[in-house]
Amino acid sequence: MPCRIIACPDASQFDGIQEWLSGREDPGKNVDALVQEIIDTVRERGDEALAEYCRKFDCKTLTAGELRVHHHEITSALAEVSEETLAILTEAAENIRSFHSQQKEKSWWTTKEDGTILGQRVTPVERVGLYVPGGQGGETPLISSLLMNAIPAQVAGVSEIAVVTPPRADGTVNPTLLAAAHLLGITEIYKTGSAWAIAALVYGTECIAPVDVIAGPGNIFVTTAKRLLTGKVGIDMIAGPSEISILADNSASAEWLAADMLSQAEHDSLASAVLITPDKALAENVQAQLAQQLEELPRKDIAAASLKDWGAIIVCDSLEAGAGIVNRIAPEHLELAVSDPWATLGSIRHAGAIFMGHHTPEPVGDYFAGPNHVLPTLGTARFSSALSVQTFCKKTSIIAAQPAFTEAHAHKIAQLARLEGLEAHARSVEKRSK
Repeated sequence: MPCRIIACPDASQFDGIQEWLSGREDPGKNVDALVQEIIDTVRERGDEALAEYCRKFDCKTLTAGELRVHHHEITSALAEVSEETLAILTEAAENIRSFHSQQKEKSWWTTKEDGTILGQRVTPVERVGLYVPGGQGGETPLISSLLMNAIPAQVAGVSEIAVVTPPRADGTVNPTLLAAAHLLGITEIYKTGSAWAIAALVYGTECIAPVDVIAGPGNIFVTTAKRLLTGKVGIDMIAGPSEISILADNSASAEWLAADMLSQAEHDSLASAVLITPDKALAENVQAQLAQQLEELPRKDIAAASLKDWGAIIVCDSLEAGAGIVNRIAPEHLELAVSDPWATLGSIRHAGAIFMGHHTPEPVGDYFAGPNHVLPTLGTARFSSALSVQTFCKKTSIIAAQPAFTEAHAHKIAQLARLEGLEAHARSVEKRSK
C-alpha cells in the first residue's frame, strides 16, 4: 500500500492525525550552529568565503571574481533556449504580472474638520534578494520560483533585484533560468547558494550589496539562515515541506486524484499528500492508482517515501465533515475535486491556495495561472497568506496635526503619558498648548 487509509468520521476525531502530521515540522537535523558559523564566516571574509563554499559543494574551480554572472553568459544562454520555451515563459510571466497588478495598494489621506491630515504612505523597499534553488547539481533550478518572486517585487516598484542561485559543476548557470531572468529584465545574478548566499544578501560582500527583503525557497540550510537573520532583513516566510490536501466526492477521477497526490509527493520525502473523501470505494481506487502510477515516475523513490511516511487517504462521514478536517490541516494547497466546488468553498476557512474543480490541478497554479505559488505550510495558513506585492512594500503612517488639534487634546495626551510614567512625553505636548 503506497499510503495509509485512515477512518476519521469528522474533525473531532482528528487529533491523532494532526499529531502524526506535525512530525514534519522537525526533520531531526539541528543545523543552527553550523549555519551560524557559515553566516559569521561570510560576514568576516566576504567573496572569498562564498567562493570557498562554492568550490567545496558546487563547482570545484570557481573563483571570487567569477561569482557574478556576466552579460555575455546571459546572451549565450538565450541562444540555447528554444523559442517555444521562451514563449511559454513569457506567457506565464504575463499571467503572473496581471494577477499581482490587482494587489497594488494606494497611499491614502484623510483630512479632519480642524485641518489635521492623517494618512498612510505605501512604498516599495529599495532592494530585494531572490533565492532560486538549483535542483540537482544546478541542472534543474526552480525557474517558476524566479517568476513568482521577482514579478510581485517588480509590480511593487522595487528598483533593485539581485538573484542568487547555485552554479552547475562547470561554473555555469542553467540557461533557461538566465533566459527567464532576461525576460524579466534582471541582470544582477550571482553564482552562490545555500546559507552562505543568504548571509551575503543580508550583510553584503565585496560584490554583493545587502538587501532589504529576501524571498525564495530552499533547503533546511537556506531556511535556517533566513530564520536566524529575520529582523536584519525582511523575509517572505519560513516555509516547510510542500503539501497538498484534496477534498473529493464520487464525481472525481481516481486516476486524476492519484496523479495530483504524486505531484506533491515527488517534491521531497517530507512532502505530504492527503486525500479526504466520504467515498470508501474512491479511496480504494485511488490507492490502486497510486501504486500503478508510482512505477512510472522518474522520482519514484522520493514520491514513495513521501507517501509512505506522510501520505494518507482519510475516509470521513460527509463532505461537510471533510471540510472540517481540511480546516484543521490548514493546507498549503487545497484541491476541491467535487461536483460543485463553489458550494463547498464557503466551508473552507484555512488554506494557502484553493484549486476549484476537476480541471484545476495544483500545477496549474504552480506554473501558469497567475496567483503566487509561495504559500504558507505546516498549518500556518490559519494566519498567513501567499507571497504578494505587499511582501515587498512597507507602510508609513503620516500625521500632520494642526495647532488647534494639539492644543485641544494636549491635556488628554499628557494624562495618558503620565499613566505610563512618561513625564517627558506629557511635557512635550503641554509645551505646545500654552
